[in-house]
Amino acid sequence: MKIWAVANQKGGVGKTTTAVNLAGHLINRGKRVLLVDMDPHGSMTSYFGLDPDDLEKSIYLLFQGPGVHSATPAQDILFQTEVNGLQLLPAATALATLDRQLGSQEGKGLVMCRALKQLENEFDYVLLDCPPLLGILMVNALAACDHLLLPVQTEFLAIKGLERMMRTLKMIYRARKNQFTYTIVPTMFDRRTRAAFDSLKTLRTQYGQDLWESVIPVDTRFREASKRGLPLSIMQPSSRGSQAYDALLNDLLKANSNSPELKIVSSS
Repeated sequence: MKIWAVANQKGGVGKTTTAVNLAGHLINRGKRVLLVDMDPHGSMTSYFGLDPDDLEKSIYLLFQGPGVHSATPAQDILFQTEVNGLQLLPAATALATLDRQLGSQEGKGLVMCRALKQLENEFDYVLLDCPPLLGILMVNALAACDHLLLPVQTEFLAIKGLERMMRTLKMIYRARKNQFTYTIVPTMFDRRTRAAFDSLKTLRTQYGQDLWESVIPVDTRFREASKRGLPLSIMQPSSRGSQAYDALLNDLLKANSNSPELKIVSSS
């Protein structure tokens, strides 16, 4: 089972869209996929028609056992989406209280690792949608993942947010025993604007080989797909946005089959 986390310390850069559409393309390739909403805002949970303010079962329960060992099996929280083979571990707004609740409890950063271990024979891929801030939820995601995707909107403020995220990665890396890899993904690229081209040039200059060579374009069909509660890669796979994510998945699968091509986060 491969575990990919989608994270950035700036909101609105396309994290949920990236996770959902990569999941859809993996489904199209016959894979069993689990999406995990780790953001208290619950955007992914809402995407699939659930209300994060009114859920009896969510990943919040995984953090409620004695010594942060969940009394609730991960299987009991699974939600089947409309897409065959695509399941969801939903979020609840109560997740926002975890940092205060758990304080310095030992093992709090490994809750998701333990939960996903229970599911390793049920899925081929897991995609974790992270909150836009450093805290217990992002730490859990980074501790669990094999590979990290960093969507960054092609505009100046998003690039500044990426710089903060890169500092966070170096800090997390020092605490991990094993290495993880990452790919920076330019999103919401609007070729009608000079600002988008300037931002893409800056990303290529600063991040070079760590940056995916192509872009995810602005596509209004992403919004239509979210209203329908389906990945665009399922609803309209021929759309330009869907085709961009298909190209991204091709490159990710190729790179993950040859790990030296992927950037290892440096501890320096």
